[in-house]
Amino acid sequence: MKTLKITFAVVIGLFSSLASATDLYVRNLGAGGAYATVSAAITAAANGDRIIIQPKTNGSAYVENLTINKSLTFISETTYNKYFIQGSITITPAAGRVVTFHNLSSGNFTIYNVTVNGATTGGRTTLNLYNCYLNNVDAVPANTTTNMSGCTVGGYVYFSHGRITGNHAQSITAYNTSADTVLATDDIEIIGNSADFSIANQQSSYNFKIYNNFTAGLYTYAIKNGSTNEMINNTVYQPNGGDVAPIYISVNEGNTGTLAIMNNAVSFAVAQTTSCIQSNGFVNVTASYNVFTNTYVSEGVTTQNNNIGNANINFDGTYYTVTGMNVNAGNPSVAYTDLDLTRNDAGHYGGSNSWANYWAPDSGAMPQINYLVTPRVILNTSTLNVTGSGFSK
Repeated sequence: MKTLKITFAVVIGLFSSLASATDLYVRNLGAGGAYATVSAAITAAANGDRIIIQPKTNGSAYVENLTINKSLTFISETTYNKYFIQGSITITPAAGRVVTFHNLSSGNFTIYNVTVNGATTGGRTTLNLYNCYLNNVDAVPANTTTNMSGCTVGGYVYFSHGRITGNHAQSITAYNTSADTVLATDDIEIIGNSADFSIANQQSSYNFKIYNNFTAGLYTYAIKNGSTNEMINNTVYQPNGGDVAPIYISVNEGNTGTLAIMNNAVSFAVAQTTSCIQSNGFVNVTASYNVFTNTYVSEGVTTQNNNIGNANINFDGTYYTVTGMNVNAGNPSVAYTDLDLTRNDAGHYGGSNSWANYWAPDSGAMPQINYLVTPRVILNTSTLNVTGSGFSK
């Protein structure tokens, strides 16, 4: 009799704190001996401390710009309620620095962003954003990792490396102005998000995985040399038309790599192009088991199989649903099986990284899983390695 060995490598960060860490409280007018401003608490804090912020009862903001030059965690004193900081938040980079925000609200002031203000030397800076309401996130300097989950972003998210899961934004772009010099050990992962305009890769330091998102366009402008990249089980819905194809690859910097485009459900209004996929440059593109409401037309060099055009599919950009001929239209391999153990449904609900894993975000003030990876195929002679993470409300 064969047995299955199971090894769980689970990372539940943020549920525990360092034994030596101190909690510092911020309350309106310094009530109960707390600090009256977040800035004062940052000044008093040491690396590893938590700053616990009381949301003001009248919904008003702590009006201050923050510069964070320590490893700190910011959380709300009231479970699930957000504290409001009206001001810019700037992370000063340093090797090993980790800054985490839970339940931060920036309000509707588009000039106030969360920013990492420079490259990290001799190591990496990590920025974690969980269950936040933000304007823009700009974390593109070299050697910066950004992890985001459960956030609503009124504008853009620019990040050079990290894991982006279960967020809503106008656009999400992996981007770097210069290559990392201290490389992270994992890939860029953009999973289970909704983006009004686009999800794109424009960095050349890491492989990227773009899974199970709902967006108006998937774009690739740069790749890591020799990399292996994937755009799998996304829904691309562009009812207004655009000047490029809904899946667009244009890489001209000379790097070579592969890009698998698979199990996506796509509909777009024809404007300046009728192409479903445009591929220009050096990337070796494979397109398979994608389903389009448009007549299937591709431009550029791609290896193609089992793509379907003129499919009857219904898209809802308000409730983020897709129904119709995308069902059971994805890759029939067991490696891409849906959560209900049927054949893969093309689109963001298909496969093991289903949108259902991330949405709707929990509204009952309970901890939430924001990442879970298991092997696509498990043999009875294999060791099962599972990696996951979660955050507390």
